[in-house]
Amino acid sequence: MEPKATPAPYPFRLLKTGLRDGFYNMALDEALLEAVSRGASLPVLRFYGWTPPTVSLGYFQGIREEVDLDACKRHGVGVVRRISGGGAVFHQAELTYSIIMKETHPLAGNDIQASYATLCAAIVAGLAHLGVASQFVPINDIIAGGRKISGNAQGRRKGCVLQHGTILLENDLDLMFELLRVPSEKIRGKLIADVKERVTSLKALLGRSVSFDEAAAAMTAGFKEALSLELVETPVSAPLPERDRARELAATKFAAPEWLYSR
Repeated sequence: MEPKATPAPYPFRLLKTGLRDGFYNMALDEALLEAVSRGASLPVLRFYGWTPPTVSLGYFQGIREEVDLDACKRHGVGVVRRISGGGAVFHQAELTYSIIMKETHPLAGNDIQASYATLCAAIVAGLAHLGVASQFVPINDIIAGGRKISGNAQGRRKGCVLQHGTILLENDLDLMFELLRVPSEKIRGKLIADVKERVTSLKALLGRSVSFDEAAAAMTAGFKEALSLELVETPVSAPLPERDRARELAATKFAAPEWLYSR
């Protein structure tokens, strides 16, 4: 019997764009999605972080129902609405990724749940490079040591798939619950305790701090291996055609009250 052929690697752009504000982060994702949609870019794998810390809302969520805007202002925390679904997320000490490809790409698939399983396998592989055993748990979480370390959200538009997610380097759940609204103050303490039991971070698992760059390197290797990617890295200093479009979208869409308060 002949050995099974190894699939050819899929060419992807690799972007490591560092720490940026929430409006620009979401705008660059959309600018990259537009470029992939019109065939002006290879599929994209991007790693980034957030400064200042930011709460991102899912596309369908109501801002006043989900976020304490006064607390965000008091702590200097930004608020942005994503183009993907899912729940509100507090982005602080974490590595965030986005992966963008056409819906016709072999890695995209027609079934969203199966797509989550395929793409999240790369997170599991990346965590293994850091010495962390983990597993994908439907619908869209990664669990390590029995606790959630990564949440993921996906959107499909303009004929493309955009999935982004987080890998927690550290967490400050007390601050998170100051920023996010809890349905009843009576259950606040119990809810915080429950979440602390269900959520973890790389620092908690490894007993040491993991830098943004170390985590990005591990995840780059994980995506490359798990998804058979051929990564073409674009240095941050190199010309990035989508930058001007991202700046435009950040100002006119993501920072606009009409978008932020649209629910």
